[in-house]
Amino acid sequence: MIASRTPVSLHSLLVAGGHGKRCVAGAGGRKRGRVQRRHLTQALESFWRHAPRPAPPAASARGEANRSWQPPPLENPAFEEYYKEQRIVREEEWDDFISVLRKPLPATFRINASSQFFKDICSKLENDFKRYLESEVSDEYGEDAIRPLPWYPGNLAWHLNFSRKQLRKNQALESFHEFLKHESEVGNITRQEAVSMVPPLFLNIQPDHHVLDTPGSKTFQLLEMIHQSKEPGLLPRALVVANDVNAQRCDLLIHNMKRMCTANLIVTNHEAQNFPDCRIANDLSEIYKKDCKPQRLEFDRVLCDVPCSGDGTIRKGHDMWRKWNSGMGNGLHLLQVDISMRGIALLKVGGRMVYSTCSMNPVENEAVIAELLRRSGNSVELFDVSNELPELVHRPGLSTWKVQDKGSWFQNHDDVPCDRKNVILPSMFPSNKSIQEGQSVCDDIEVNTSSNGSFSRNFSIEKTNKVYCDTDGISNSNTTKHSDSTPNSTSSNFPLHRCMRIVPHDQDSGAFFIAVLHKLSPLHECQMVEVTKTEVLDDDESLEEQKKISIDAHTSEDSNLTEVALVTDDVKNDQAESGNRMNKLQDQCKWKGVDPVLFFRDLTVIKSIVSFFAINISFPLEGHLVTRSADPNNARRIYYISKSVQEILQLNVEVGEQLKIASLGLKMFETHRSKDGCPCAYRLSYEGLPLLLPYISKRILCASPNDFLRLLQYRTVNFAHFINARFGEEAASLIPGCCVVILREGHQNLDLGSITMDPTTIAIVCWRGKATLNAMVSPPDRKELLERITQRFGLKALRVEEENPRRQN
Repeated sequence: MIASRTPVSLHSLLVAGGHGKRCVAGAGGRKRGRVQRRHLTQALESFWRHAPRPAPPAASARGEANRSWQPPPLENPAFEEYYKEQRIVREEEWDDFISVLRKPLPATFRINASSQFFKDICSKLENDFKRYLESEVSDEYGEDAIRPLPWYPGNLAWHLNFSRKQLRKNQALESFHEFLKHESEVGNITRQEAVSMVPPLFLNIQPDHHVLDTPGSKTFQLLEMIHQSKEPGLLPRALVVANDVNAQRCDLLIHNMKRMCTANLIVTNHEAQNFPDCRIANDLSEIYKKDCKPQRLEFDRVLCDVPCSGDGTIRKGHDMWRKWNSGMGNGLHLLQVDISMRGIALLKVGGRMVYSTCSMNPVENEAVIAELLRRSGNSVELFDVSNELPELVHRPGLSTWKVQDKGSWFQNHDDVPCDRKNVILPSMFPSNKSIQEGQSVCDDIEVNTSSNGSFSRNFSIEKTNKVYCDTDGISNSNTTKHSDSTPNSTSSNFPLHRCMRIVPHDQDSGAFFIAVLHKLSPLHECQMVEVTKTEVLDDDESLEEQKKISIDAHTSEDSNLTEVALVTDDVKNDQAESGNRMNKLQDQCKWKGVDPVLFFRDLTVIKSIVSFFAINISFPLEGHLVTRSADPNNARRIYYISKSVQEILQLNVEVGEQLKIASLGLKMFETHRSKDGCPCAYRLSYEGLPLLLPYISKRILCASPNDFLRLLQYRTVNFAHFINARFGEEAASLIPGCCVVILREGHQNLDLGSITMDPTTIAIVCWRGKATLNAMVSPPDRKELLERITQRFGLKALRVEEENPRRQN
């Protein structure tokens, strides 16, 4: 019965095992009964796990089906009809266009130029892997199997003639694949689609710019740019605010940004179309203006890489062939307009905004840009930046297109049936009409949901299936214009040819759309009507309640604020009152489920840290340290923020925490649990060491390459087991606690005074224990440093099994 797996109740089996009798009364009887039942249950479970199980007919049928399974066909008649009708490419090149779409997307990656070892990585690519791949896989993937992208500055972006899947499967590429995985893990490279790298290049970021990335997707690239522009050893004045409405994507972004080790980033969690401007009330003290404190959150640059249908990524997401329909782009059009208008509203006069999508659909691209120009009037102009990256091939934007709805084509909004006019909007057409008030978007369309947000007119993107927000182009003399002359077609009067449309078969890439907008003057009130949802609401707060909170933040919470506003000759008193008010506002974060951002003001602890490591006074700590702990006096981690981030954080406190901050700052100090008698309660963080190292003059040891290598290999080394006895003696002479070990290179001796500490210095955080020195470095960072040191000095890294100093202790 059991062998045939006839259904039997566990109760009946247990009764059978006990011969159908009840257990003997008393503790001993009950115990024996429980043991018998447990043993029987274990025996039956073991038998069921190992007994042969004949597959049911349905399972056999599925097995047969799996053996004959074929990948889905890379075709969609509706997709081909749509883009043929839109004349996305000329008729004579359609076959080339569709053929490339069916081929795997080549893998690409970007080198982080702000990385400490980026020169070593460039050298390894050009001298080692390039030659190896040319000799090993040139027959399969061509002579230029790996090459720099010609249009990306500094040869920092590379193109591979094989896809990421081929990279994983080909044994000849195994070592190269491992190299890419490791360097990506430690933040030295970023694997990113080539066309996705283009939009940040057109922002023209300067060293003091405040940049908004909404929704956040290309943040790492933006941070690389601002850190490249800084002076060595100094924090850049610029900052990046990366926003995403999806909390999970925010977490992923925060995780990835740890590789960057930056104090110039704020990650926020808002609907992009409702991103707050943190405006200070008009009746606040004039002293804020005199102190040059910001009165409103504005940005020099805005990157609007909006959620889109994502059909430009069809080469790497083959499921798109099956799912695509024209309603995907129609359903996202209004959200894209709202996000972009909010971006323009947050942009400073004279600033630049880049709009981009990974979609080929003109309803999501040219139609959105035309609507932005209509709404903004003379306040915004469309830039022609086609000459800024001359090596990058692109095509001009379209000036004529059609709109499809439920299989029907329309050339203007007047032709749309009355029952569909609230879905197919006037702004989707290449005319001069704008979106009408009171129209709404229907929720019966299929779109993609990798990024959640909500439409501004009672439409939640969470009700749909998927929305692509690119997480992972440009003109030369050979570019060709799209023919716009179609019978009875309506053309846009806006200079949409200044937009950039990248099609896959021009340079073996994905598809992308880019437009660059320049703000000439502030938006008028009438232009702001359609983007006035700037208040940030909790789930259980009404608009009036939020306004009341904002007013209270300026008045009732500090009864002395009005008096302070009138006293302009006592700056110190004003600052003290402002600081007290900030502390009150920071007692509890207003955002549910989010830890508050608190300024760390414990001067006793700060002085202890400064004294222990002898931190130079030129490196400011007070006012630059924050924590997310509920009790700021018992913070486990202390983060360092730049001056620009500090100003925005103070502004956010002044306006009642309108910004929902998910992350900010660079982890600089952490508490320790050592009982070795260390007088300082905090140790250094490896993430913050490169920034702080040039300003430390105590607790520093200088190791030879061999001893540095030994410390990395074994992590814990007895003082007596270092190759250089003097180094071991110096380590033993320190009082217990955190210290820094610097790699001595070349002709340098062990004296610290002979070493110039700058961002190129290789150093690690260690712990001086009772009799050992312990390296406090993560496994990926240890692996990276081991490789750099062995290559640079021609050393051989011994295997731990060959010699383990820990066994000798």
